[in-house]
Amino acid sequence: MKLDTPPVSVSDLSATETDLNQPIVKDKPQESVFMVFGTTFITIFLAEIGDKTQLSTLLMSAESHAPWVVFAGSGAALITTSLLGVLLGGWISTKLSPKTVEKSAGVMLLLISLMLVWDVIQG
Repeated sequence: MKLDTPPVSVSDLSATETDLNQPIVKDKPQESVFMVFGTTFITIFLAEIGDKTQLSTLLMSAESHAPWVVFAGSGAALITTSLLGVLLGGWISTKLSPKTVEKSAGVMLLLISLMLVWDVIQG
């Protein structure tokens, strides 16, 4: 039985030096715009329920008897603070790796938690 394939040499099978130095990059599947929007909306919505901002707007609305003006003011404030967060996050992502940002955020949240626990113990 004869095969019509050309012989393969060892040099054909070996990787070049430049191939060995290239990092293996796995393609990360792109998340859809709707998934990112939905995840962001749900996360922020749940985080904001019952927080001091919501309680402040509730009290301001009751005190001022102008709920739509309070809604517009608090909405503009939330949009502005969110814009600052997005711009700062975009800038940080160009300077630091995602792993570094994640670790830094974890350390900051841990420090804030420890300060709050310390405040409760002292008070």
